[in-house]
Order: sequence, then structure tokens, then C-alpha cells
Amino acid sequence: MSIKTLLFALIGIGLLIAAPMGQTNYIIYVLCSWLMFSIAAMGLNLTLGYAGQVSLAQASFIGIGAYVTSLVTLAGYHWVLGGLAAIGATFVIGLVLGYPALRVQHHFLAFVTLAFNTIVFLVLRNEEEITGGSFGLVGMPRPEFFGFKTMPQLHFYYLVLALFVIAAFVFWWIVHSPWGRAFKALRENSIRAESLGVDTRRITLLAFAIGSAFAGLAGAIMAPLVQFIEPGSFSLIHSLKILLMVVVGGAGFFFGPMLGAAVVIILPEFLRFTEGYYLMIYAALVIVLMVYSPQGLMGLGQKFLSLFRRKPEVRKDMEKGAQL
Repeated sequence: MSIKTLLFALIGIGLLIAAPMGQTNYIIYVLCSWLMFSIAAMGLNLTLGYAGQVSLAQASFIGIGAYVTSLVTLAGYHWVLGGLAAIGATFVIGLVLGYPALRVQHHFLAFVTLAFNTIVFLVLRNEEEITGGSFGLVGMPRPEFFGFKTMPQLHFYYLVLALFVIAAFVFWWIVHSPWGRAFKALRENSIRAESLGVDTRRITLLAFAIGSAFAGLAGAIMAPLVQFIEPGSFSLIHSLKILLMVVVGGAGFFFGPMLGAAVVIILPEFLRFTEGYYLMIYAALVIVLMVYSPQGLMGLGQKFLSLFRRKPEVRKDMEKGAQL
């Protein structure tokens, strides 16, 4: 990590530390939701943006993580144990879900993950003895660390922020590691990647497993954040919402999931002053962005930067032409 990147990261963390100060509990809750969905979107960005594997099941992994954490904490165990169990369970299940990706690709794979999302939803709704069925689970306690209670909304925000920073660092390490380069090679051309010695089978499975584990961590955060979960919170519409975060932010960019989650979670709050029109305005802004910048906000930012970088070169060429 370069000094410039480290400095930028420290400034960003400082802004996030200061963001909730003086805000209401609702605003802090929105910020917690943004960080939580950013973690889930990081996982989908790894699977879709870097490895090129289409998945419509990210919300189901959040649900699995949330229910596992809830069952563990309601049984009287600490949240850390529940969080680790959620990450482990989603990693293993994601590994199994990755096997169809070895045989089907693109929209066919999307249908497979769509079916998985539906199966998880039906299991959560019908297994009432374990999941509470349509009534869900309620009363999940917020964790306590060496006397530091996270029941106050501000305290819980800083716990979520710490987990977000850890997740972002792990995500950065993965995409800059040999695994990250293998993921990109798989996305660009799987046949060429295999001819260069990349084990595409193992990389495909890892892409699903690691991406699912990020969603499991988001689910472990969601359980104590809302303290009530039910199957409807993890239906297909929520998987599509996470997909929108990745696409709007910029698939295949490190900061893409964070920007996309901000657009999906925070931007509607700023548009509420328009009352009944805010959803129409929000949808119109997203459509315009996708039309003019299919690579999302990060791609749009790169276009603007490239324009400023080209100006000196254009001026030099004009000066040389004038001299001739």
C-alpha cells in the first residue's frame, strides 16, 4: 500500500468517525445500514466485478448469516461466536453454490443463483421451529466488549465501522493479491486464464465462497442492528438492490460498492423532501447514470479525470503545430 493510498484511507476513516457526531439515532441507523450493505456489496463485487460470475443470491447469504447469528446469540452465546459461525456457514454454502458455475455461465448462472435465493427464502419461512417462520426472530442482544456496551446507537455504529474497516482491508488485500489477479483473468477470458496456468475451477469456487462470507458478515451485523429479522428481508428484491449497488458504484472498482451503497441507502434520504416524487427522481438519476456511464460512478469519475489529464497534452500538440 502506497503512502498516498494510506493517507487517503486515514482521511476517509477520520470522516467516518466524525460523521455520526451530533446526529439523531435514525441518521446513525442509516449510516450503519450503509456500512453494512457496503460489506455485502464488496462480496458481490468480488464475485461479479472481479471474477465475472453472475449472482442473484447475495441477500440469501445475508439472511443465512443473520439467522445463524441470531440463533447463537439468543442461545446465550457471545456475538463474536455467532459472527464467526455466520461467516463460516456462508463460506461453506457459497463454496457449494459455486459448483454450478463450473458448468453454466452468464444468465444461466443467474437463474441458478435466483433459484437458490428462492429456496433459502422458502426454508426460512417454512421452518418455523428454527427460524420462527413468517413471524421471524426478535430480541437479539447487542454485544458487549470488556465493559463497552453497544446498545447505544452511536456505540454500535463504531462497532460496525470497525468491522467495515477490517472487511475493506481484507477486500483490498484480496484484489491486490495473486488471487485478485486470477479473478480478473477469469473474468476477462477463462480459457486464456486456464492456458496460462490459472486453476479456474478453484478460483471460481473461491470467488463464490469469499463473496458469500462477506454477505455472512453483513448478516451478522444486521441481526443486532435491527434486532428483528424475518424472511421477507432476504427476498430477491434485496439481492437486486445489492446488485444495483455494485453496478451503480462501478463493478470491478475497489470503491464501487461503497459509492453504490451510498446511492441506494443514503441518497433516497436526501430526496425525501420531494415527498411522493423522490422515488421517481431517484430512479431517473440511476437510469441517466447507467446510460451515460455503464461503468458506474467510478467509471464516470475516471472519464472526468482523463479529460483533465489530456488537456496539457492537447496544448503541447497545438503549440507544436503552431511552430510548424
